[in-house]
Amino acid sequence: MSDAERNDAKEGQRLDKPEGAPLRTGWTTGACATAATKAAYTALVTGHFPDPVSITLPKGETPAFALAREGFSAGGAFAGIVKDAGDDPDVTHGATVIAEVTRLAPGSGIRFVAGDGVGTVTKAGLPIAVGEAAINPVPRAMMTAEIEALSAAHQVPPDVEIRISVPGGALIAEKTWNPRLGILGGISILGTTGVVHPFSCAAWIHSIHRGIDVARAEGLTHVLGATGSTSEKAAQDFYALPDGALIDMGDFAGGLLKYLRAHPVPRLTIAGGFAKMSKLAQGALDLHSSRSQVDNAFYLALPQTQSLAPELRLSIQNANTALEVLEILTRQGIDIAAAVADAARKTAEGVLRDSGVAVDIIVTDRKGTIIAHAP
Repeated sequence: MSDAERNDAKEGQRLDKPEGAPLRTGWTTGACATAATKAAYTALVTGHFPDPVSITLPKGETPAFALAREGFSAGGAFAGIVKDAGDDPDVTHGATVIAEVTRLAPGSGIRFVAGDGVGTVTKAGLPIAVGEAAINPVPRAMMTAEIEALSAAHQVPPDVEIRISVPGGALIAEKTWNPRLGILGGISILGTTGVVHPFSCAAWIHSIHRGIDVARAEGLTHVLGATGSTSEKAAQDFYALPDGALIDMGDFAGGLLKYLRAHPVPRLTIAGGFAKMSKLAQGALDLHSSRSQVDNAFYLALPQTQSLAPELRLSIQNANTALEVLEILTRQGIDIAAAVADAARKTAEGVLRDSGVAVDIIVTDRKGTIIAHAP
């Protein structure tokens, strides 16, 4: 689940589960949309809806989803799946994700359309172009893979329109950051792994502490805390770190740094995307979207941006997202990612103080490419 679709969980809050009970994982809107798409397209090709329908997630899992809706429309078929977010406080839990697949003329390819309750992108700086349905790249790739596999198996061209709808999605979106980001008309279809990991602040911070304890007990001298799986893999590969060195930091940079100050290891790497590392650079220790935001004035206060022309400074000031800032400044030949990495390192060093922990920062893009390193 994305930051934009979590409820405002408070520090130390636990979900309503018995003490010690494991938290149940769930599925992203992207996984639900993919399963609904596969079911609808299977029916379009064969005349029958698979129920349950199985899909393959980016990490190889093959969950099965029960259909809540199914039927045929003019030139197409549709299927719906009720999203189960597990024990995560996700505002889209219980929403019905519907995919309607219709045939297009040969050579048209695969087209994604926002149906009722799914937003449309109206501002730059997001991974989807302005005017497109707010269906993120990984869900698009998952749906495309299922369509292409079925088309190959049945020897039909993969030329279809996929319309994703979420009844009530416009109201759900009011509880997210979508209106602020210029995503209008509904929610986004999200997810990078297809799996929703349950979010409990106290439990998560506790797991950070235990991860550090285990690493110290194993005699490891270098640990890695990352905001997500993409940056974690990039930094792990960069340093060839063992799995035992990986600390599931998530948004809780402060929880990681404060515990390491009291229980040090010789070396720490913090890795994350440009926006999350911008928050750390600004001094935020909780990187969750409900408790810290990127301030564009921060970028304009950096030495690297002092010579910008007034119109460019205005563009930065009015930028919709950190990604848009990165793109604007990169076009100007300004290595803003390096400046952010350096400032983030200084924030971390300020928390670690005289603990003896040496810290470096790695900044990655959405694909996991390292775009800055502050050693």
